[in-house]
Amino acid sequence: MRNAESTTLHSADIGIIGGSGLYEFEGLKDVQKVTLNTPYGAPSDPLVLGKLGDRSVAFLARHGAGHRIAPSDIPARANLYALKYLGVQEVISVGAVGSLRGDIAPGDIVILDQLIDHTRGTRPASFFGDGLVAHVSLADPYCGRVRSTLGRAAAREHPAVHEPGTYCCIEGPQFSTRAESELYRSWGMDVIGMTALPEARLAREAELCYAGLALVTDYDCWHPGHDAVDARSVAEVMASNVDAAQRIVRRYVEQSQPGPCPCHRALDNALLTDSQLVSGAAGEPVPSLLLERVTRVA
Repeated sequence: MRNAESTTLHSADIGIIGGSGLYEFEGLKDVQKVTLNTPYGAPSDPLVLGKLGDRSVAFLARHGAGHRIAPSDIPARANLYALKYLGVQEVISVGAVGSLRGDIAPGDIVILDQLIDHTRGTRPASFFGDGLVAHVSLADPYCGRVRSTLGRAAAREHPAVHEPGTYCCIEGPQFSTRAESELYRSWGMDVIGMTALPEARLAREAELCYAGLALVTDYDCWHPGHDAVDARSVAEVMASNVDAAQRIVRRYVEQSQPGPCPCHRALDNALLTDSQLVSGAAGEPVPSLLLERVTRVA
């Protein structure tokens, strides 16, 4: 097992986090599995590294192989830390969602641009704390540069792509009540899911570009012409969407160009702790990759 507090391995520059139904990524060449141990424990699963064209990618199954990790138990800090450690600069997050709009149907795809956090606040949502205070901007939680390229790739590979879209993240693991579903609709939410947070928050703190590819599986429980969502129906629709998701990500990798982005400097001016106190801060292991960065900024 590799210790993620040792020398950084620049093994991949694009990370793919697969959600429900996407437990592996076909088409990777020169595949190797890497098991990492981070300051926040083990990631959801061993990371699968390989090549898509001439780009190096790292794939991670968010719920673990066999879908054994519930949304509230996903080790998001370990997952994002592991990708950062491997040299990843951009993360494509793929996940199943329910539609809160009549014109977004099961089988459609949404390119996300905004998030609402309706979890219970019990999921660890920051790499910082314990004597080290950093406030990053999350005004636009999804990277505009990556989102634009991902949207073009999706439009080439799927007939029903919607953008932009706002994702309402609930705690789960239960699906919504009808009253809750109608409330989220009244707020103007587009889709609903359980896993985008704290993933997006941590990606920003780690100075990673982060984009969301949402695969619509159901109408939650608000639609009068459709049955209330259940796990089996989600799995069935998701299975039909997996191939489309993989084609979109492959096209994104082919079309994208690495380069500087404001996301890579998210910690500029974010640290409020006195610079003289930074080196002695945090009894809990603040990730060294980020601590070095905020120390330089300070």
